[in-house]
Amino acid sequence: MHQRKRSKTLGGLFDLETMETDIAEFDHMMADPEFWNNQESAQKVIKEANEVKSVYQAFRDIETKSEEIELLLEMLKDEEDKDIREEVENRLKELSKVADQFELDMLLSEPYDKNNAILELHPGAGGTESQDWGEMLYRMYTRWIDKRGFTYDILDYQSGDEAGIKSVTLLVKGLNAYGLLKAEKGVHRLVRISPFDASGRRHTSFVSVDVIPEINEDIDIEINPDDIRVDTFRASGAGGQHINKTESAVRLTHKETGLVASSQAGRSQLANRETAMNMLKAKLYQKEVEEKQKEMDDIRGEQKEIGWGSQIRSYVFHPYSMVKDHRTNLETGNVDSVMDGDIDPFIESYLRFSMTKS
Repeated sequence: MHQRKRSKTLGGLFDLETMETDIAEFDHMMADPEFWNNQESAQKVIKEANEVKSVYQAFRDIETKSEEIELLLEMLKDEEDKDIREEVENRLKELSKVADQFELDMLLSEPYDKNNAILELHPGAGGTESQDWGEMLYRMYTRWIDKRGFTYDILDYQSGDEAGIKSVTLLVKGLNAYGLLKAEKGVHRLVRISPFDASGRRHTSFVSVDVIPEINEDIDIEINPDDIRVDTFRASGAGGQHINKTESAVRLTHKETGLVASSQAGRSQLANRETAMNMLKAKLYQKEVEEKQKEMDDIRGEQKEIGWGSQIRSYVFHPYSMVKDHRTNLETGNVDSVMDGDIDPFIESYLRFSMTKS
């Protein structure tokens, strides 16, 4: 039985007995009256316990579904029954869907995968064309966020000169937000007949998408105040209407690396400065991690075809309809669906692809 074998394979990814022991220990800790004396420590333990229990329960559910299907198959051996066969087929489809999701969750095991994500959109050269493309991607991602049941805060929103956006920064909140959205990091290319060109010519536009994890715990990164340029300005656009009368928005630029972090979501300059500083620390931390990874790849003599800043996906509206991911070669002709936020197939395909490259 294929699905039964598959569940056994999944079980080999981790030690179920160890997980049962860990769950029992977590329950014992939480039953101690002194457990709640340190709220910060208690919340960390609860979060870890919930994650272990979630994985354990998900696998047990797969096992149960597999066993139920096997029982139905035994019944079919004794007597061919159309209703039972139909029930088996329906349950197999359900099991396959659950197992796919479970395998995807197992792929999200890198540091910070479970964290919230900071998503930034930066249109490339091309003025109104690229800025309009940036707003289209902004809509695509917010629709994906809604469909996932996630939420988001607009940390920074810079409107375009005539249409679209100059840049947008979102804090995406939800379990595995970073682990999923990291698949979107790179350059997104659009080919279409421009609505802004009276001659109806075809245009190519680019938007760079950057994704970093929100890291709430202390990051071991020291930033010298002299190394940062601080700019303040009036907030504008989405998320900034209530504070656009004063220069409460803050932009921090790290002089050595050129990394920039902006925030205008808070009601005070102090709040925005703190948010921007946390973002800058996360960016510096990620840059350090990526540089170390590059050093290891150089030592091994590995040449990665796909860099973080490379063009990762093309969206073609004319002369034909297609969205293609250049890393996995996954493509679809249903452009409207993708632009409405149906990007999970691209994300999942990339996560499976990245596992084969690691």
